[in-house]
Amino acid sequence: MENTNASPRRTGFTLDGVAYTHIDSAATVGPDYHRLPVVLRLLLENALRNMQGVERDEAVAELMAWLAHGTSEAEIAFQPGRVLMHDTTSTPALVDIAAMRDALDEAGVDPRALNPVLPVDVSVDHSLAVQAYAQPDAATQNLALELRRNAERYRFLRWASKALSNVRIHPPGTGIMHTINLEQLATVVCHDAGVLHPDMMIGTDSHTPMINGIGVLGWGVGGLEAQTVMFGMPTLLRIPDVIGVRLTGKLGPGVTATDLALTVTQRLRAIQVSGEFVEFFGPGVATLSAGSRCVVANMAPEYGATTGYFPIDGATLDYLRQTGRDEVHIARVGAYAESAGIALDPAAHPRYTREIEIALDQVQMHVAGPKRPQDLHPYRQTREILAALNFQPQGAPQSASPADRAPTPPTDPASAPAPALPRHAIAIAAITSCTNTSDPRLLIAAGLLARKARRAGLTVPAWVKTSLGPGSPAAADYLARAGLLDDLAAVGFDIVGYGCTTCIGNSGPLPQAVQDAMAAGAIHPVAVLSGNRNFTGRIHPDLDLGFLMSPPLVIAFALAGDAERDLSREPVQVAPDGHAVHLRDLWPDDAEIDAALVQGLRADDFARAFRIASANPQWQALQSPDTPRFPWDPASTALRRPPFAAAGPASQLGRYAAWPLLVLGDDVTTDHLSPASAIPPDSLIADFLVAQGDDRDDLNVFASRRGNWEVMMRAAFYSKSLANLLCPGAPVGHTLHAPSGRLEPIWEAADHYRRDGDAVVLLAGERFGTGSSRDWAAKGQRLLGIRAVLAVSFERIHRSNLIGMGILPLRLPAGVTPQTLNIQPGDRIDIDCPADALAPRQAVAVRVLRADGRQEPLTATAAVETQLELRLLRMGGVIPAILADTLGAHGQAPAEPGPGS
Repeated sequence: MENTNASPRRTGFTLDGVAYTHIDSAATVGPDYHRLPVVLRLLLENALRNMQGVERDEAVAELMAWLAHGTSEAEIAFQPGRVLMHDTTSTPALVDIAAMRDALDEAGVDPRALNPVLPVDVSVDHSLAVQAYAQPDAATQNLALELRRNAERYRFLRWASKALSNVRIHPPGTGIMHTINLEQLATVVCHDAGVLHPDMMIGTDSHTPMINGIGVLGWGVGGLEAQTVMFGMPTLLRIPDVIGVRLTGKLGPGVTATDLALTVTQRLRAIQVSGEFVEFFGPGVATLSAGSRCVVANMAPEYGATTGYFPIDGATLDYLRQTGRDEVHIARVGAYAESAGIALDPAAHPRYTREIEIALDQVQMHVAGPKRPQDLHPYRQTREILAALNFQPQGAPQSASPADRAPTPPTDPASAPAPALPRHAIAIAAITSCTNTSDPRLLIAAGLLARKARRAGLTVPAWVKTSLGPGSPAAADYLARAGLLDDLAAVGFDIVGYGCTTCIGNSGPLPQAVQDAMAAGAIHPVAVLSGNRNFTGRIHPDLDLGFLMSPPLVIAFALAGDAERDLSREPVQVAPDGHAVHLRDLWPDDAEIDAALVQGLRADDFARAFRIASANPQWQALQSPDTPRFPWDPASTALRRPPFAAAGPASQLGRYAAWPLLVLGDDVTTDHLSPASAIPPDSLIADFLVAQGDDRDDLNVFASRRGNWEVMMRAAFYSKSLANLLCPGAPVGHTLHAPSGRLEPIWEAADHYRRDGDAVVLLAGERFGTGSSRDWAAKGQRLLGIRAVLAVSFERIHRSNLIGMGILPLRLPAGVTPQTLNIQPGDRIDIDCPADALAPRQAVAVRVLRADGRQEPLTATAAVETQLELRLLRMGGVIPAILADTLGAHGQAPAEPGPGS
């Protein structure tokens, strides 16, 4: 008999004569409802609405039981209402779907049977490179180059939008996916024939939590996890721990949302947040605009969280109004949030797992870096930070120390010899990333600083590559209306396009003066950007130093041209008339920003600019096939049918002794695992592409090849900054094939092991897989034959992606690291993990088999959280599971793996 203890009750309200109903979670579970964090109230509503019977009752009971200890080991199913992707995560996912359609057809099943069952929005935003800059037509040039370089891949995306149900592609120029989500896609509350429920979603990008800033619960997942959701499976998650961040006070004059986001990142990383949900509460929340909240929410992956959630309140409604939403809908959102008990109450204090407090009035102007976003420093301390590197210029006369060197205006390159560059010259200054460019207040502030610099006669030194890449084409409208576009252009910050640009590593080539000085050993250049990540090589493969900062501060440092400048005391620059111009002379006050916002913003800009950009005639002119199966071109170097998209169980579980393919340290990012920057023309990957007929001087970026498994397999672990402890000093992209003792390209060594019938594993340190959500960071490892990864800790999305490819993630026991294990050539790793013995968080016996015959046992923990993840490992990953379910629905399912497999 069905247990109906948690049968959802309903309630409703009338607004302007229209009746609405919704689930009444508070009435269903009782007065403890309001003790739950709002994020758990949303998960509760989702369970009540989407689950049935005993499973629903158990989920509700576990959610309420969470209150006792603020933590839980129980797992629940979550059913998002939509999926958001960008072009470089959607391409491999859609390639997988195309290949799965081939497999179905070959098994005698109509390939049209495989379609996403949820709405899937794809933004084409990750492929725009900053080639042209500091010129009025930079955006036009860069877009034309993007369309030419990526035409084959874009034709494939257009095929997918026609062949697959529920897939919508937003073309280049429409903006960054998270900005589009904020301005165009998010409803905050969904309405279906008078029935209301929260807008909840997932995205294949780690910065999806930006939408949390307006009260939409969403988080980033890997492309593989998204595929399970697309095809009707819920995503299963352990009921999360929730970190409460209590905000008090109000941000002081001149302090930006960027400064708050960087402060939050530092504070939460300091308490080792890793995968928890974060919720902001307290009286300080009400003082923040929705734009400011979105900046903070966006950086959830940088502070280690799954979410950074701000509940709905008047600021949310103001944002919806600012971006042109319908007034009836806005009123409905506000009324529903109050009625459902999910609106912000600044005085409320729900139960949290852990709490920290941040006094907004204590936040100061900061930068983060020079290599990690959590390394927070006052903006005036860049000199001390860089001095600690003790870089000594070579091949150039010793210049005066930065403290003694007076800032001078840049000389006219046509009339004077090239000036000597500072030892820590700023090579790239980019206002980039959805993180900060989605908040009009930050762009307006940057424009006002540019205006004052222009009036003072300041210009950016010739060695600085400048760029402005807003998240939305509407930004051009409000900046122009406020009279700031010309001011930005006057100091080199012309709009270069509407996409991720420098933030994702598509920064284009460095200025020649920088390249020459680097080659001479005369400088150690630095990037400054308004992005969210500054890992070594992330911004540009030849740059290992970068500072994150607010958009106006980016312009100030660009004008200085020298990252060692203390802008709190020293002039930004000496104007042509000889007077010193300080940062305090340029920094806009809040009243100036407010006035420019009133002058610039128009609600109808957002929909109109998006509509115009969506009608891009170059995009519309791309021809694409009209067939249920995609016609693969065997000569293509962009799109190839992947070998792992095949039916039948392919579990890698079991007992085996494996060779370590690589042994890595801490903070190995997904940029190390699967780079996204420009393909180096002197690389092994370039050699492979040139052998296939491509032009060595026009190879595009790694991300453009994510539809070609042969390229991506060779690109795995191709990073100058990746240290392989198994063979220190090996060339980039090489490892040791232990049995032969030879150094080989990683993919060749992996193939060598495969031909010999040998298993391989990987060892790593803390935070393995931090960074972007890219599934190729896991797919590349699967193609290399890696059966398990043993790490001190895993970043959440990468752990999920490993499981999605059938790779077992194992946490090393406390105190054990790759360094303490001291793996030597000839050592092997024995793992005992048959499929029938594995369970979530199961202890797994591991032995280190030393080359001299010694055996060292240790007990690892399976980093497996849910029953669905267990099933995926037993099936060999997401793709075999989807194919099994689809074939099963047509009476042709392959057998599930049996015990011991």
